[in-house]
Amino acid sequence: MREMSQSDGFYTMKGYALNADGELTSAMEDYLEMISRLTRQNESVRVSDLSKMLHVKASSVTKMVQQLGQAGLILAEKYGDIYLTDKGRKTGNYLLYRHEVLHGFLCALNHSDNELEQVEKIEHFLDRTTVKNLELLTAQLTEK
Repeated sequence: MREMSQSDGFYTMKGYALNADGELTSAMEDYLEMISRLTRQNESVRVSDLSKMLHVKASSVTKMVQQLGQAGLILAEKYGDIYLTDKGRKTGNYLLYRHEVLHGFLCALNHSDNELEQVEKIEHFLDRTTVKNLELLTAQLTEK
């Protein structure tokens, strides 16, 4: 067995998060994903919609809306509607795609029709290559 060196790349979860290239935290991704999901039905969403769907306080939504706005992902009217920017729509569409791929994979793997909790817990830790490969693997697993 090979000995591990200090440069082998082991970190705590916090360490991996600090080394990540992405500008979005897991929480930011959750909010943006939900905004994207809701804007598939309506052009805009409101703080109260997000609060209800994510089971969080309106004050928490307001803080996150400010962060997403600063990141250039949404436009938010004070006490009003929240809209996706082009950057937010593109990022949100990817987050929805990643969610759907992972959900499909876990449902196929576990022979179930609902793996929402697991998806929500692990979706933030997969890179684009892994998501694409899971999509391909799921297609193979579900071929009849």
